[in-house]
Amino acid sequence: MNEEMKSLSENDKAFAASADSVEASSDFPPAEDGYQRLWTPQRMVYVQGQDKPKTTDKKECPFCAAQEKSDEEGLIAWRGTYVFAIMNLYPYNVGHLMICPYRHVGMLLDLNDEELQEFEKATVLSIAVMKEVSHPDGWNVGVNQGEVAGAGVAGHLHQHVVPRWEGDSNFMPITAGTRTMPILLSSQRDAYAEGFTKLQGDFGLPLK
Repeated sequence: MNEEMKSLSENDKAFAASADSVEASSDFPPAEDGYQRLWTPQRMVYVQGQDKPKTTDKKECPFCAAQEKSDEEGLIAWRGTYVFAIMNLYPYNVGHLMICPYRHVGMLLDLNDEELQEFEKATVLSIAVMKEVSHPDGWNVGVNQGEVAGAGVAGHLHQHVVPRWEGDSNFMPITAGTRTMPILLSSQRDAYAEGFTKLQGDFGLPLK
């Protein structure tokens, strides 16, 4: 196991190590309503504060920092003219990525017309890429604006695009001390990057 960990990127190590800080799903309370649960215990590391910006300042923004790195190191799957697609280091589900503007702004109201157009078109493109690469049965797409609305990085707008598969809320939890990790973040990014390159022209992207 130690040799395997040595071969992983820092992003993949952080993702894998998060399994050590979660509770077994057998300890979770029973569902008392009709809602479907998608258990994401690997996100507890982030929820508890690790790597989470303390302020909305650009200097602490992970999305701004990622732009200065290589695509591989920053987990960026696609770069457009005004926005980019980046993998979520603490995903709700396998393949979870986000669409972000390059500018450090926190609200949809802050985008200009060109940014808004590419922001939305890139979201549709990302769904097409996921369909091409991993064949999900559905998607959750949405924006949390402001800390009170649940935005983890409130200072930098980002739209979540989360692929869903039938039964994924059943096989994803920790069971008997085991969590499934079918693909590394770096490998998923590589697959998405190829998909974005292949399909971007069909959506008139990137904008000129």
